[in-house]
Amino acid sequence: MADPAKKKASYEDLFDIPENMIGEIINGELIATPRPSPKHVFSASVLGAKLVPPYQFGEGGGPGGWIILHEIELGLGENTIVPDLAGWRKERFPEKLETNWIEVVPDWVCEVLSPRTALRDRTDKMKIFADHKVGWVWLIDPLNRTLEVFGLKTDTLVPVAVFGGKAKARIEPFQEIEIDLSHLWLEEPGQE
Repeated sequence: MADPAKKKASYEDLFDIPENMIGEIINGELIATPRPSPKHVFSASVLGAKLVPPYQFGEGGGPGGWIILHEIELGLGENTIVPDLAGWRKERFPEKLETNWIEVVPDWVCEVLSPRTALRDRTDKMKIFADHKVGWVWLIDPLNRTLEVFGLKTDTLVPVAVFGGKAKARIEPFQEIEIDLSHLWLEEPGQE
């Protein structure tokens, strides 16, 4: 929780964050975190590459109908959040983009956890996503090789499923395709 005596961060404060950092405003506090690790980026990149062709462009017989963006700023009330991936059904995506952030609440968000951000992603951000009615949240943990799925029920994001390791699964809201989780984990030399 932010210190009430402390000045609330504003969007302009993000301009003072070094370029090698990601800046967010969470519950009035300016948060700066280093760029993500290769394992983190690998998981997000592979997932985006798997989802964008069938869901954004309808390739391979996919359903289309989505806009999926990587590390986009979300303006959710007084919070500026930068999830690893966010998706909107095309009919809900804003027609005009006049700011660096998008205020339309996404239908789906994916956060890739790292030791430095996991607590904040699981607590503060999940509450903000629930308060703003994000329908689906995925939490990917590349170190433990898990993907957790949360769905919005009333005003709460509740656990729906957990997948891990080399599982192959159809996962809401993208259940039309099968995701091979083994593709999300960056293998280190000598690792199986």
